[in-house]
Amino acid sequence: MQHLVDTDQLSREQIHSIFEDTRRFKEKLPPPLLSGKLLFTLFFEASTRTRSSFEVAAKRLGAEIVHLDPSRSSTKKGETLEDTFANLCAMEPDGVIIRHSENDSPSRLAEMEMVPVINAGAGNYAHPTQALLDLYTLWEWFEGDLEGRKVAIVGDIVNSRVAASDIRLFGRFGMDLHLVAPKPFMPVTDLPRHERIEEILDEVEVIISLRAQLERHKKPIFDDYAEYARHYCITEELLDDRGILVMHPGPVMRNIDISDEILDDPRCMVMDQVRNGVYVRMAVLKLLLLDANNFYRL
Repeated sequence: MQHLVDTDQLSREQIHSIFEDTRRFKEKLPPPLLSGKLLFTLFFEASTRTRSSFEVAAKRLGAEIVHLDPSRSSTKKGETLEDTFANLCAMEPDGVIIRHSENDSPSRLAEMEMVPVINAGAGNYAHPTQALLDLYTLWEWFEGDLEGRKVAIVGDIVNSRVAASDIRLFGRFGMDLHLVAPKPFMPVTDLPRHERIEEILDEVEVIISLRAQLERHKKPIFDDYAEYARHYCITEELLDDRGILVMHPGPVMRNIDISDEILDDPRCMVMDQVRNGVYVRMAVLKLLLLDANNFYRL
């Protein structure tokens, strides 16, 4: 049984297989490979893109998907997450897709070895399918040539599970990562760190902007979002005529994370990320529910 708690559970060969399937699925939708499969989604935190993307991906592969509302579940009555999960597994789904505020929730459920567990975002530690779709978007753009590509991750990095997963995955493919943030937003890391994007603007090929999460910091760093934007918003004036790609995992705070003009600019890859997310998640579901099962039967 294979799970996806974070991308380190995937070999490079599996990641390349996911990317090849993604490319093929984009060119032509496959037959209902997962017909007869049943998936549960269990989202303890709000989600628009990730939940919808998984649901579309499952349905395009012919699987049935049932969304369970944790706000109305027995966890509100004191039932543990593990007991909730065990009861769901007794209904014999083929997999559970979970989002949770605690970093270790997906790994705890995966260790129960009841059904494949797919992490749709946990705490500030991991969001593996977002990292995969981010990497695929760049893999597609650079035609597989990722080694040495210089990427700046900008914003509230310490609170970002996307940044954490991107850092781990991109590093495996030899990409040159730089972190840009005020000191309170910066995690402990050996990666190059900068307080201002201007310091490396002439060197980077990609900027991954993150949502400003001022509310997550106990001490105020900025007076308001407008002050934050003056330093870290990706604007037309900042980029000028540089051919830098701009990405964001969403939701984008307009004119705080990225300006309106850049969101409409051809250099902005946000909609490409969303589009690729469906096909990447299709490929992930195929790998975990079909390919891995066939492998383990050999």
